Amino acid sequence: MATQMKPLLTDLVSTVSSVPPNYVRSESDRPNLNEVTFDHSFPVVDLEGLYGPNHSSVIKEIGEACQNYGFFQVKNHGVPKEVIDKMLHVSRDFFHLPESERLKNYSDDPMKTTRLSTSFNVKTENVSSWRDYLRLHCFPLEDYVHEWPTNPPSFREDAAEYCKNTGRLALGLLEAISESLGLERDYINSALGKHAQHMAINYYPPCPEPELTYGLPVHADPNVITILLQDDVPGLQVRKDGKWIAVNAIPYTFIVNIGDQIQVLSNDSYRSVLHRAVVNCKEERISIPTFYCPSPDAVMRPSPQLIDKDHPPFYTNYSYSEYYQKFWKRGLNAETCLDMFKI
Repeated sequence: MATQMKPLLTDLVSTVSSVPPNYVRSESDRPNLNEVTFDHSFPVVDLEGLYGPNHSSVIKEIGEACQNYGFFQVKNHGVPKEVIDKMLHVSRDFFHLPESERLKNYSDDPMKTTRLSTSFNVKTENVSSWRDYLRLHCFPLEDYVHEWPTNPPSFREDAAEYCKNTGRLALGLLEAISESLGLERDYINSALGKHAQHMAINYYPPCPEPELTYGLPVHADPNVITILLQDDVPGLQVRKDGKWIAVNAIPYTFIVNIGDQIQVLSNDSYRSVLHRAVVNCKEERISIPTFYCPSPDAVMRPSPQLIDKDHPPFYTNYSYSEYYQKFWKRGLNAETCLDMFKI
């Protein structure tokens, strides 16, 4: 019984040879890994031309990816390889620290702006997910960096450099998405108020029975845009035309997905897409999503330029904090919170 009292999955794993009952999904809610397809037409957008003569064709590509997939990969994105390498390295080192050292950062209080936790929301969920995570707020950086772990010794420096780079990338992508919708380039950035940026470092240990559980179950992201870095172990799957597609891990690319707030701002022109993380029995996996968000008091609404008699507004106005609280309480599931704000 004592093993179950460990707050973190990472420390429980070495003591179990099967998936503990509180991680086992009901039969109707399992990954069905044999039904997953590998789609090699998943869009990869080369951002090198975004600020040059190919600007309009890159904007068009981003628009088509948002419309048809809601997800795309980006290369030549301007984040140096060594920044990516250091971030993956220091993240793995953090999760390999002794339990007592990691637990200094543990909290199940969702209001804490830096915290190590497990699954998703341990207070409200019935079935746990096979992941531990370190969640960090990272904009404005100087407000939060002093809360971050000091071990591994280079953690703050490496993570801060990474956050600055992904923040810049997010802003550039949001300008491109605005343009692709026919809006002013700074439309989305202006709609976000003061802006917020969070990051999660997800750690998925090897799982003895991956077909029984999820790293993260099916969900759509509540924020504006997510920029995902994953190591070379695949695990992300995206819902497309009723099928699950496994997304290959291409070194030094980011996976970008639009979140619920872009679906609202675009008045349903672009869709926030369902996705999930699966686990495997052989290898640990690290994934690092950067969540770019409105500030809590920002009021979200469909863009007036995208409303006409054929396209009435599909959503009410609401504050982002109101949205996020509902998302957090409901937990991860296939019915997105957007339905609660539909007109």
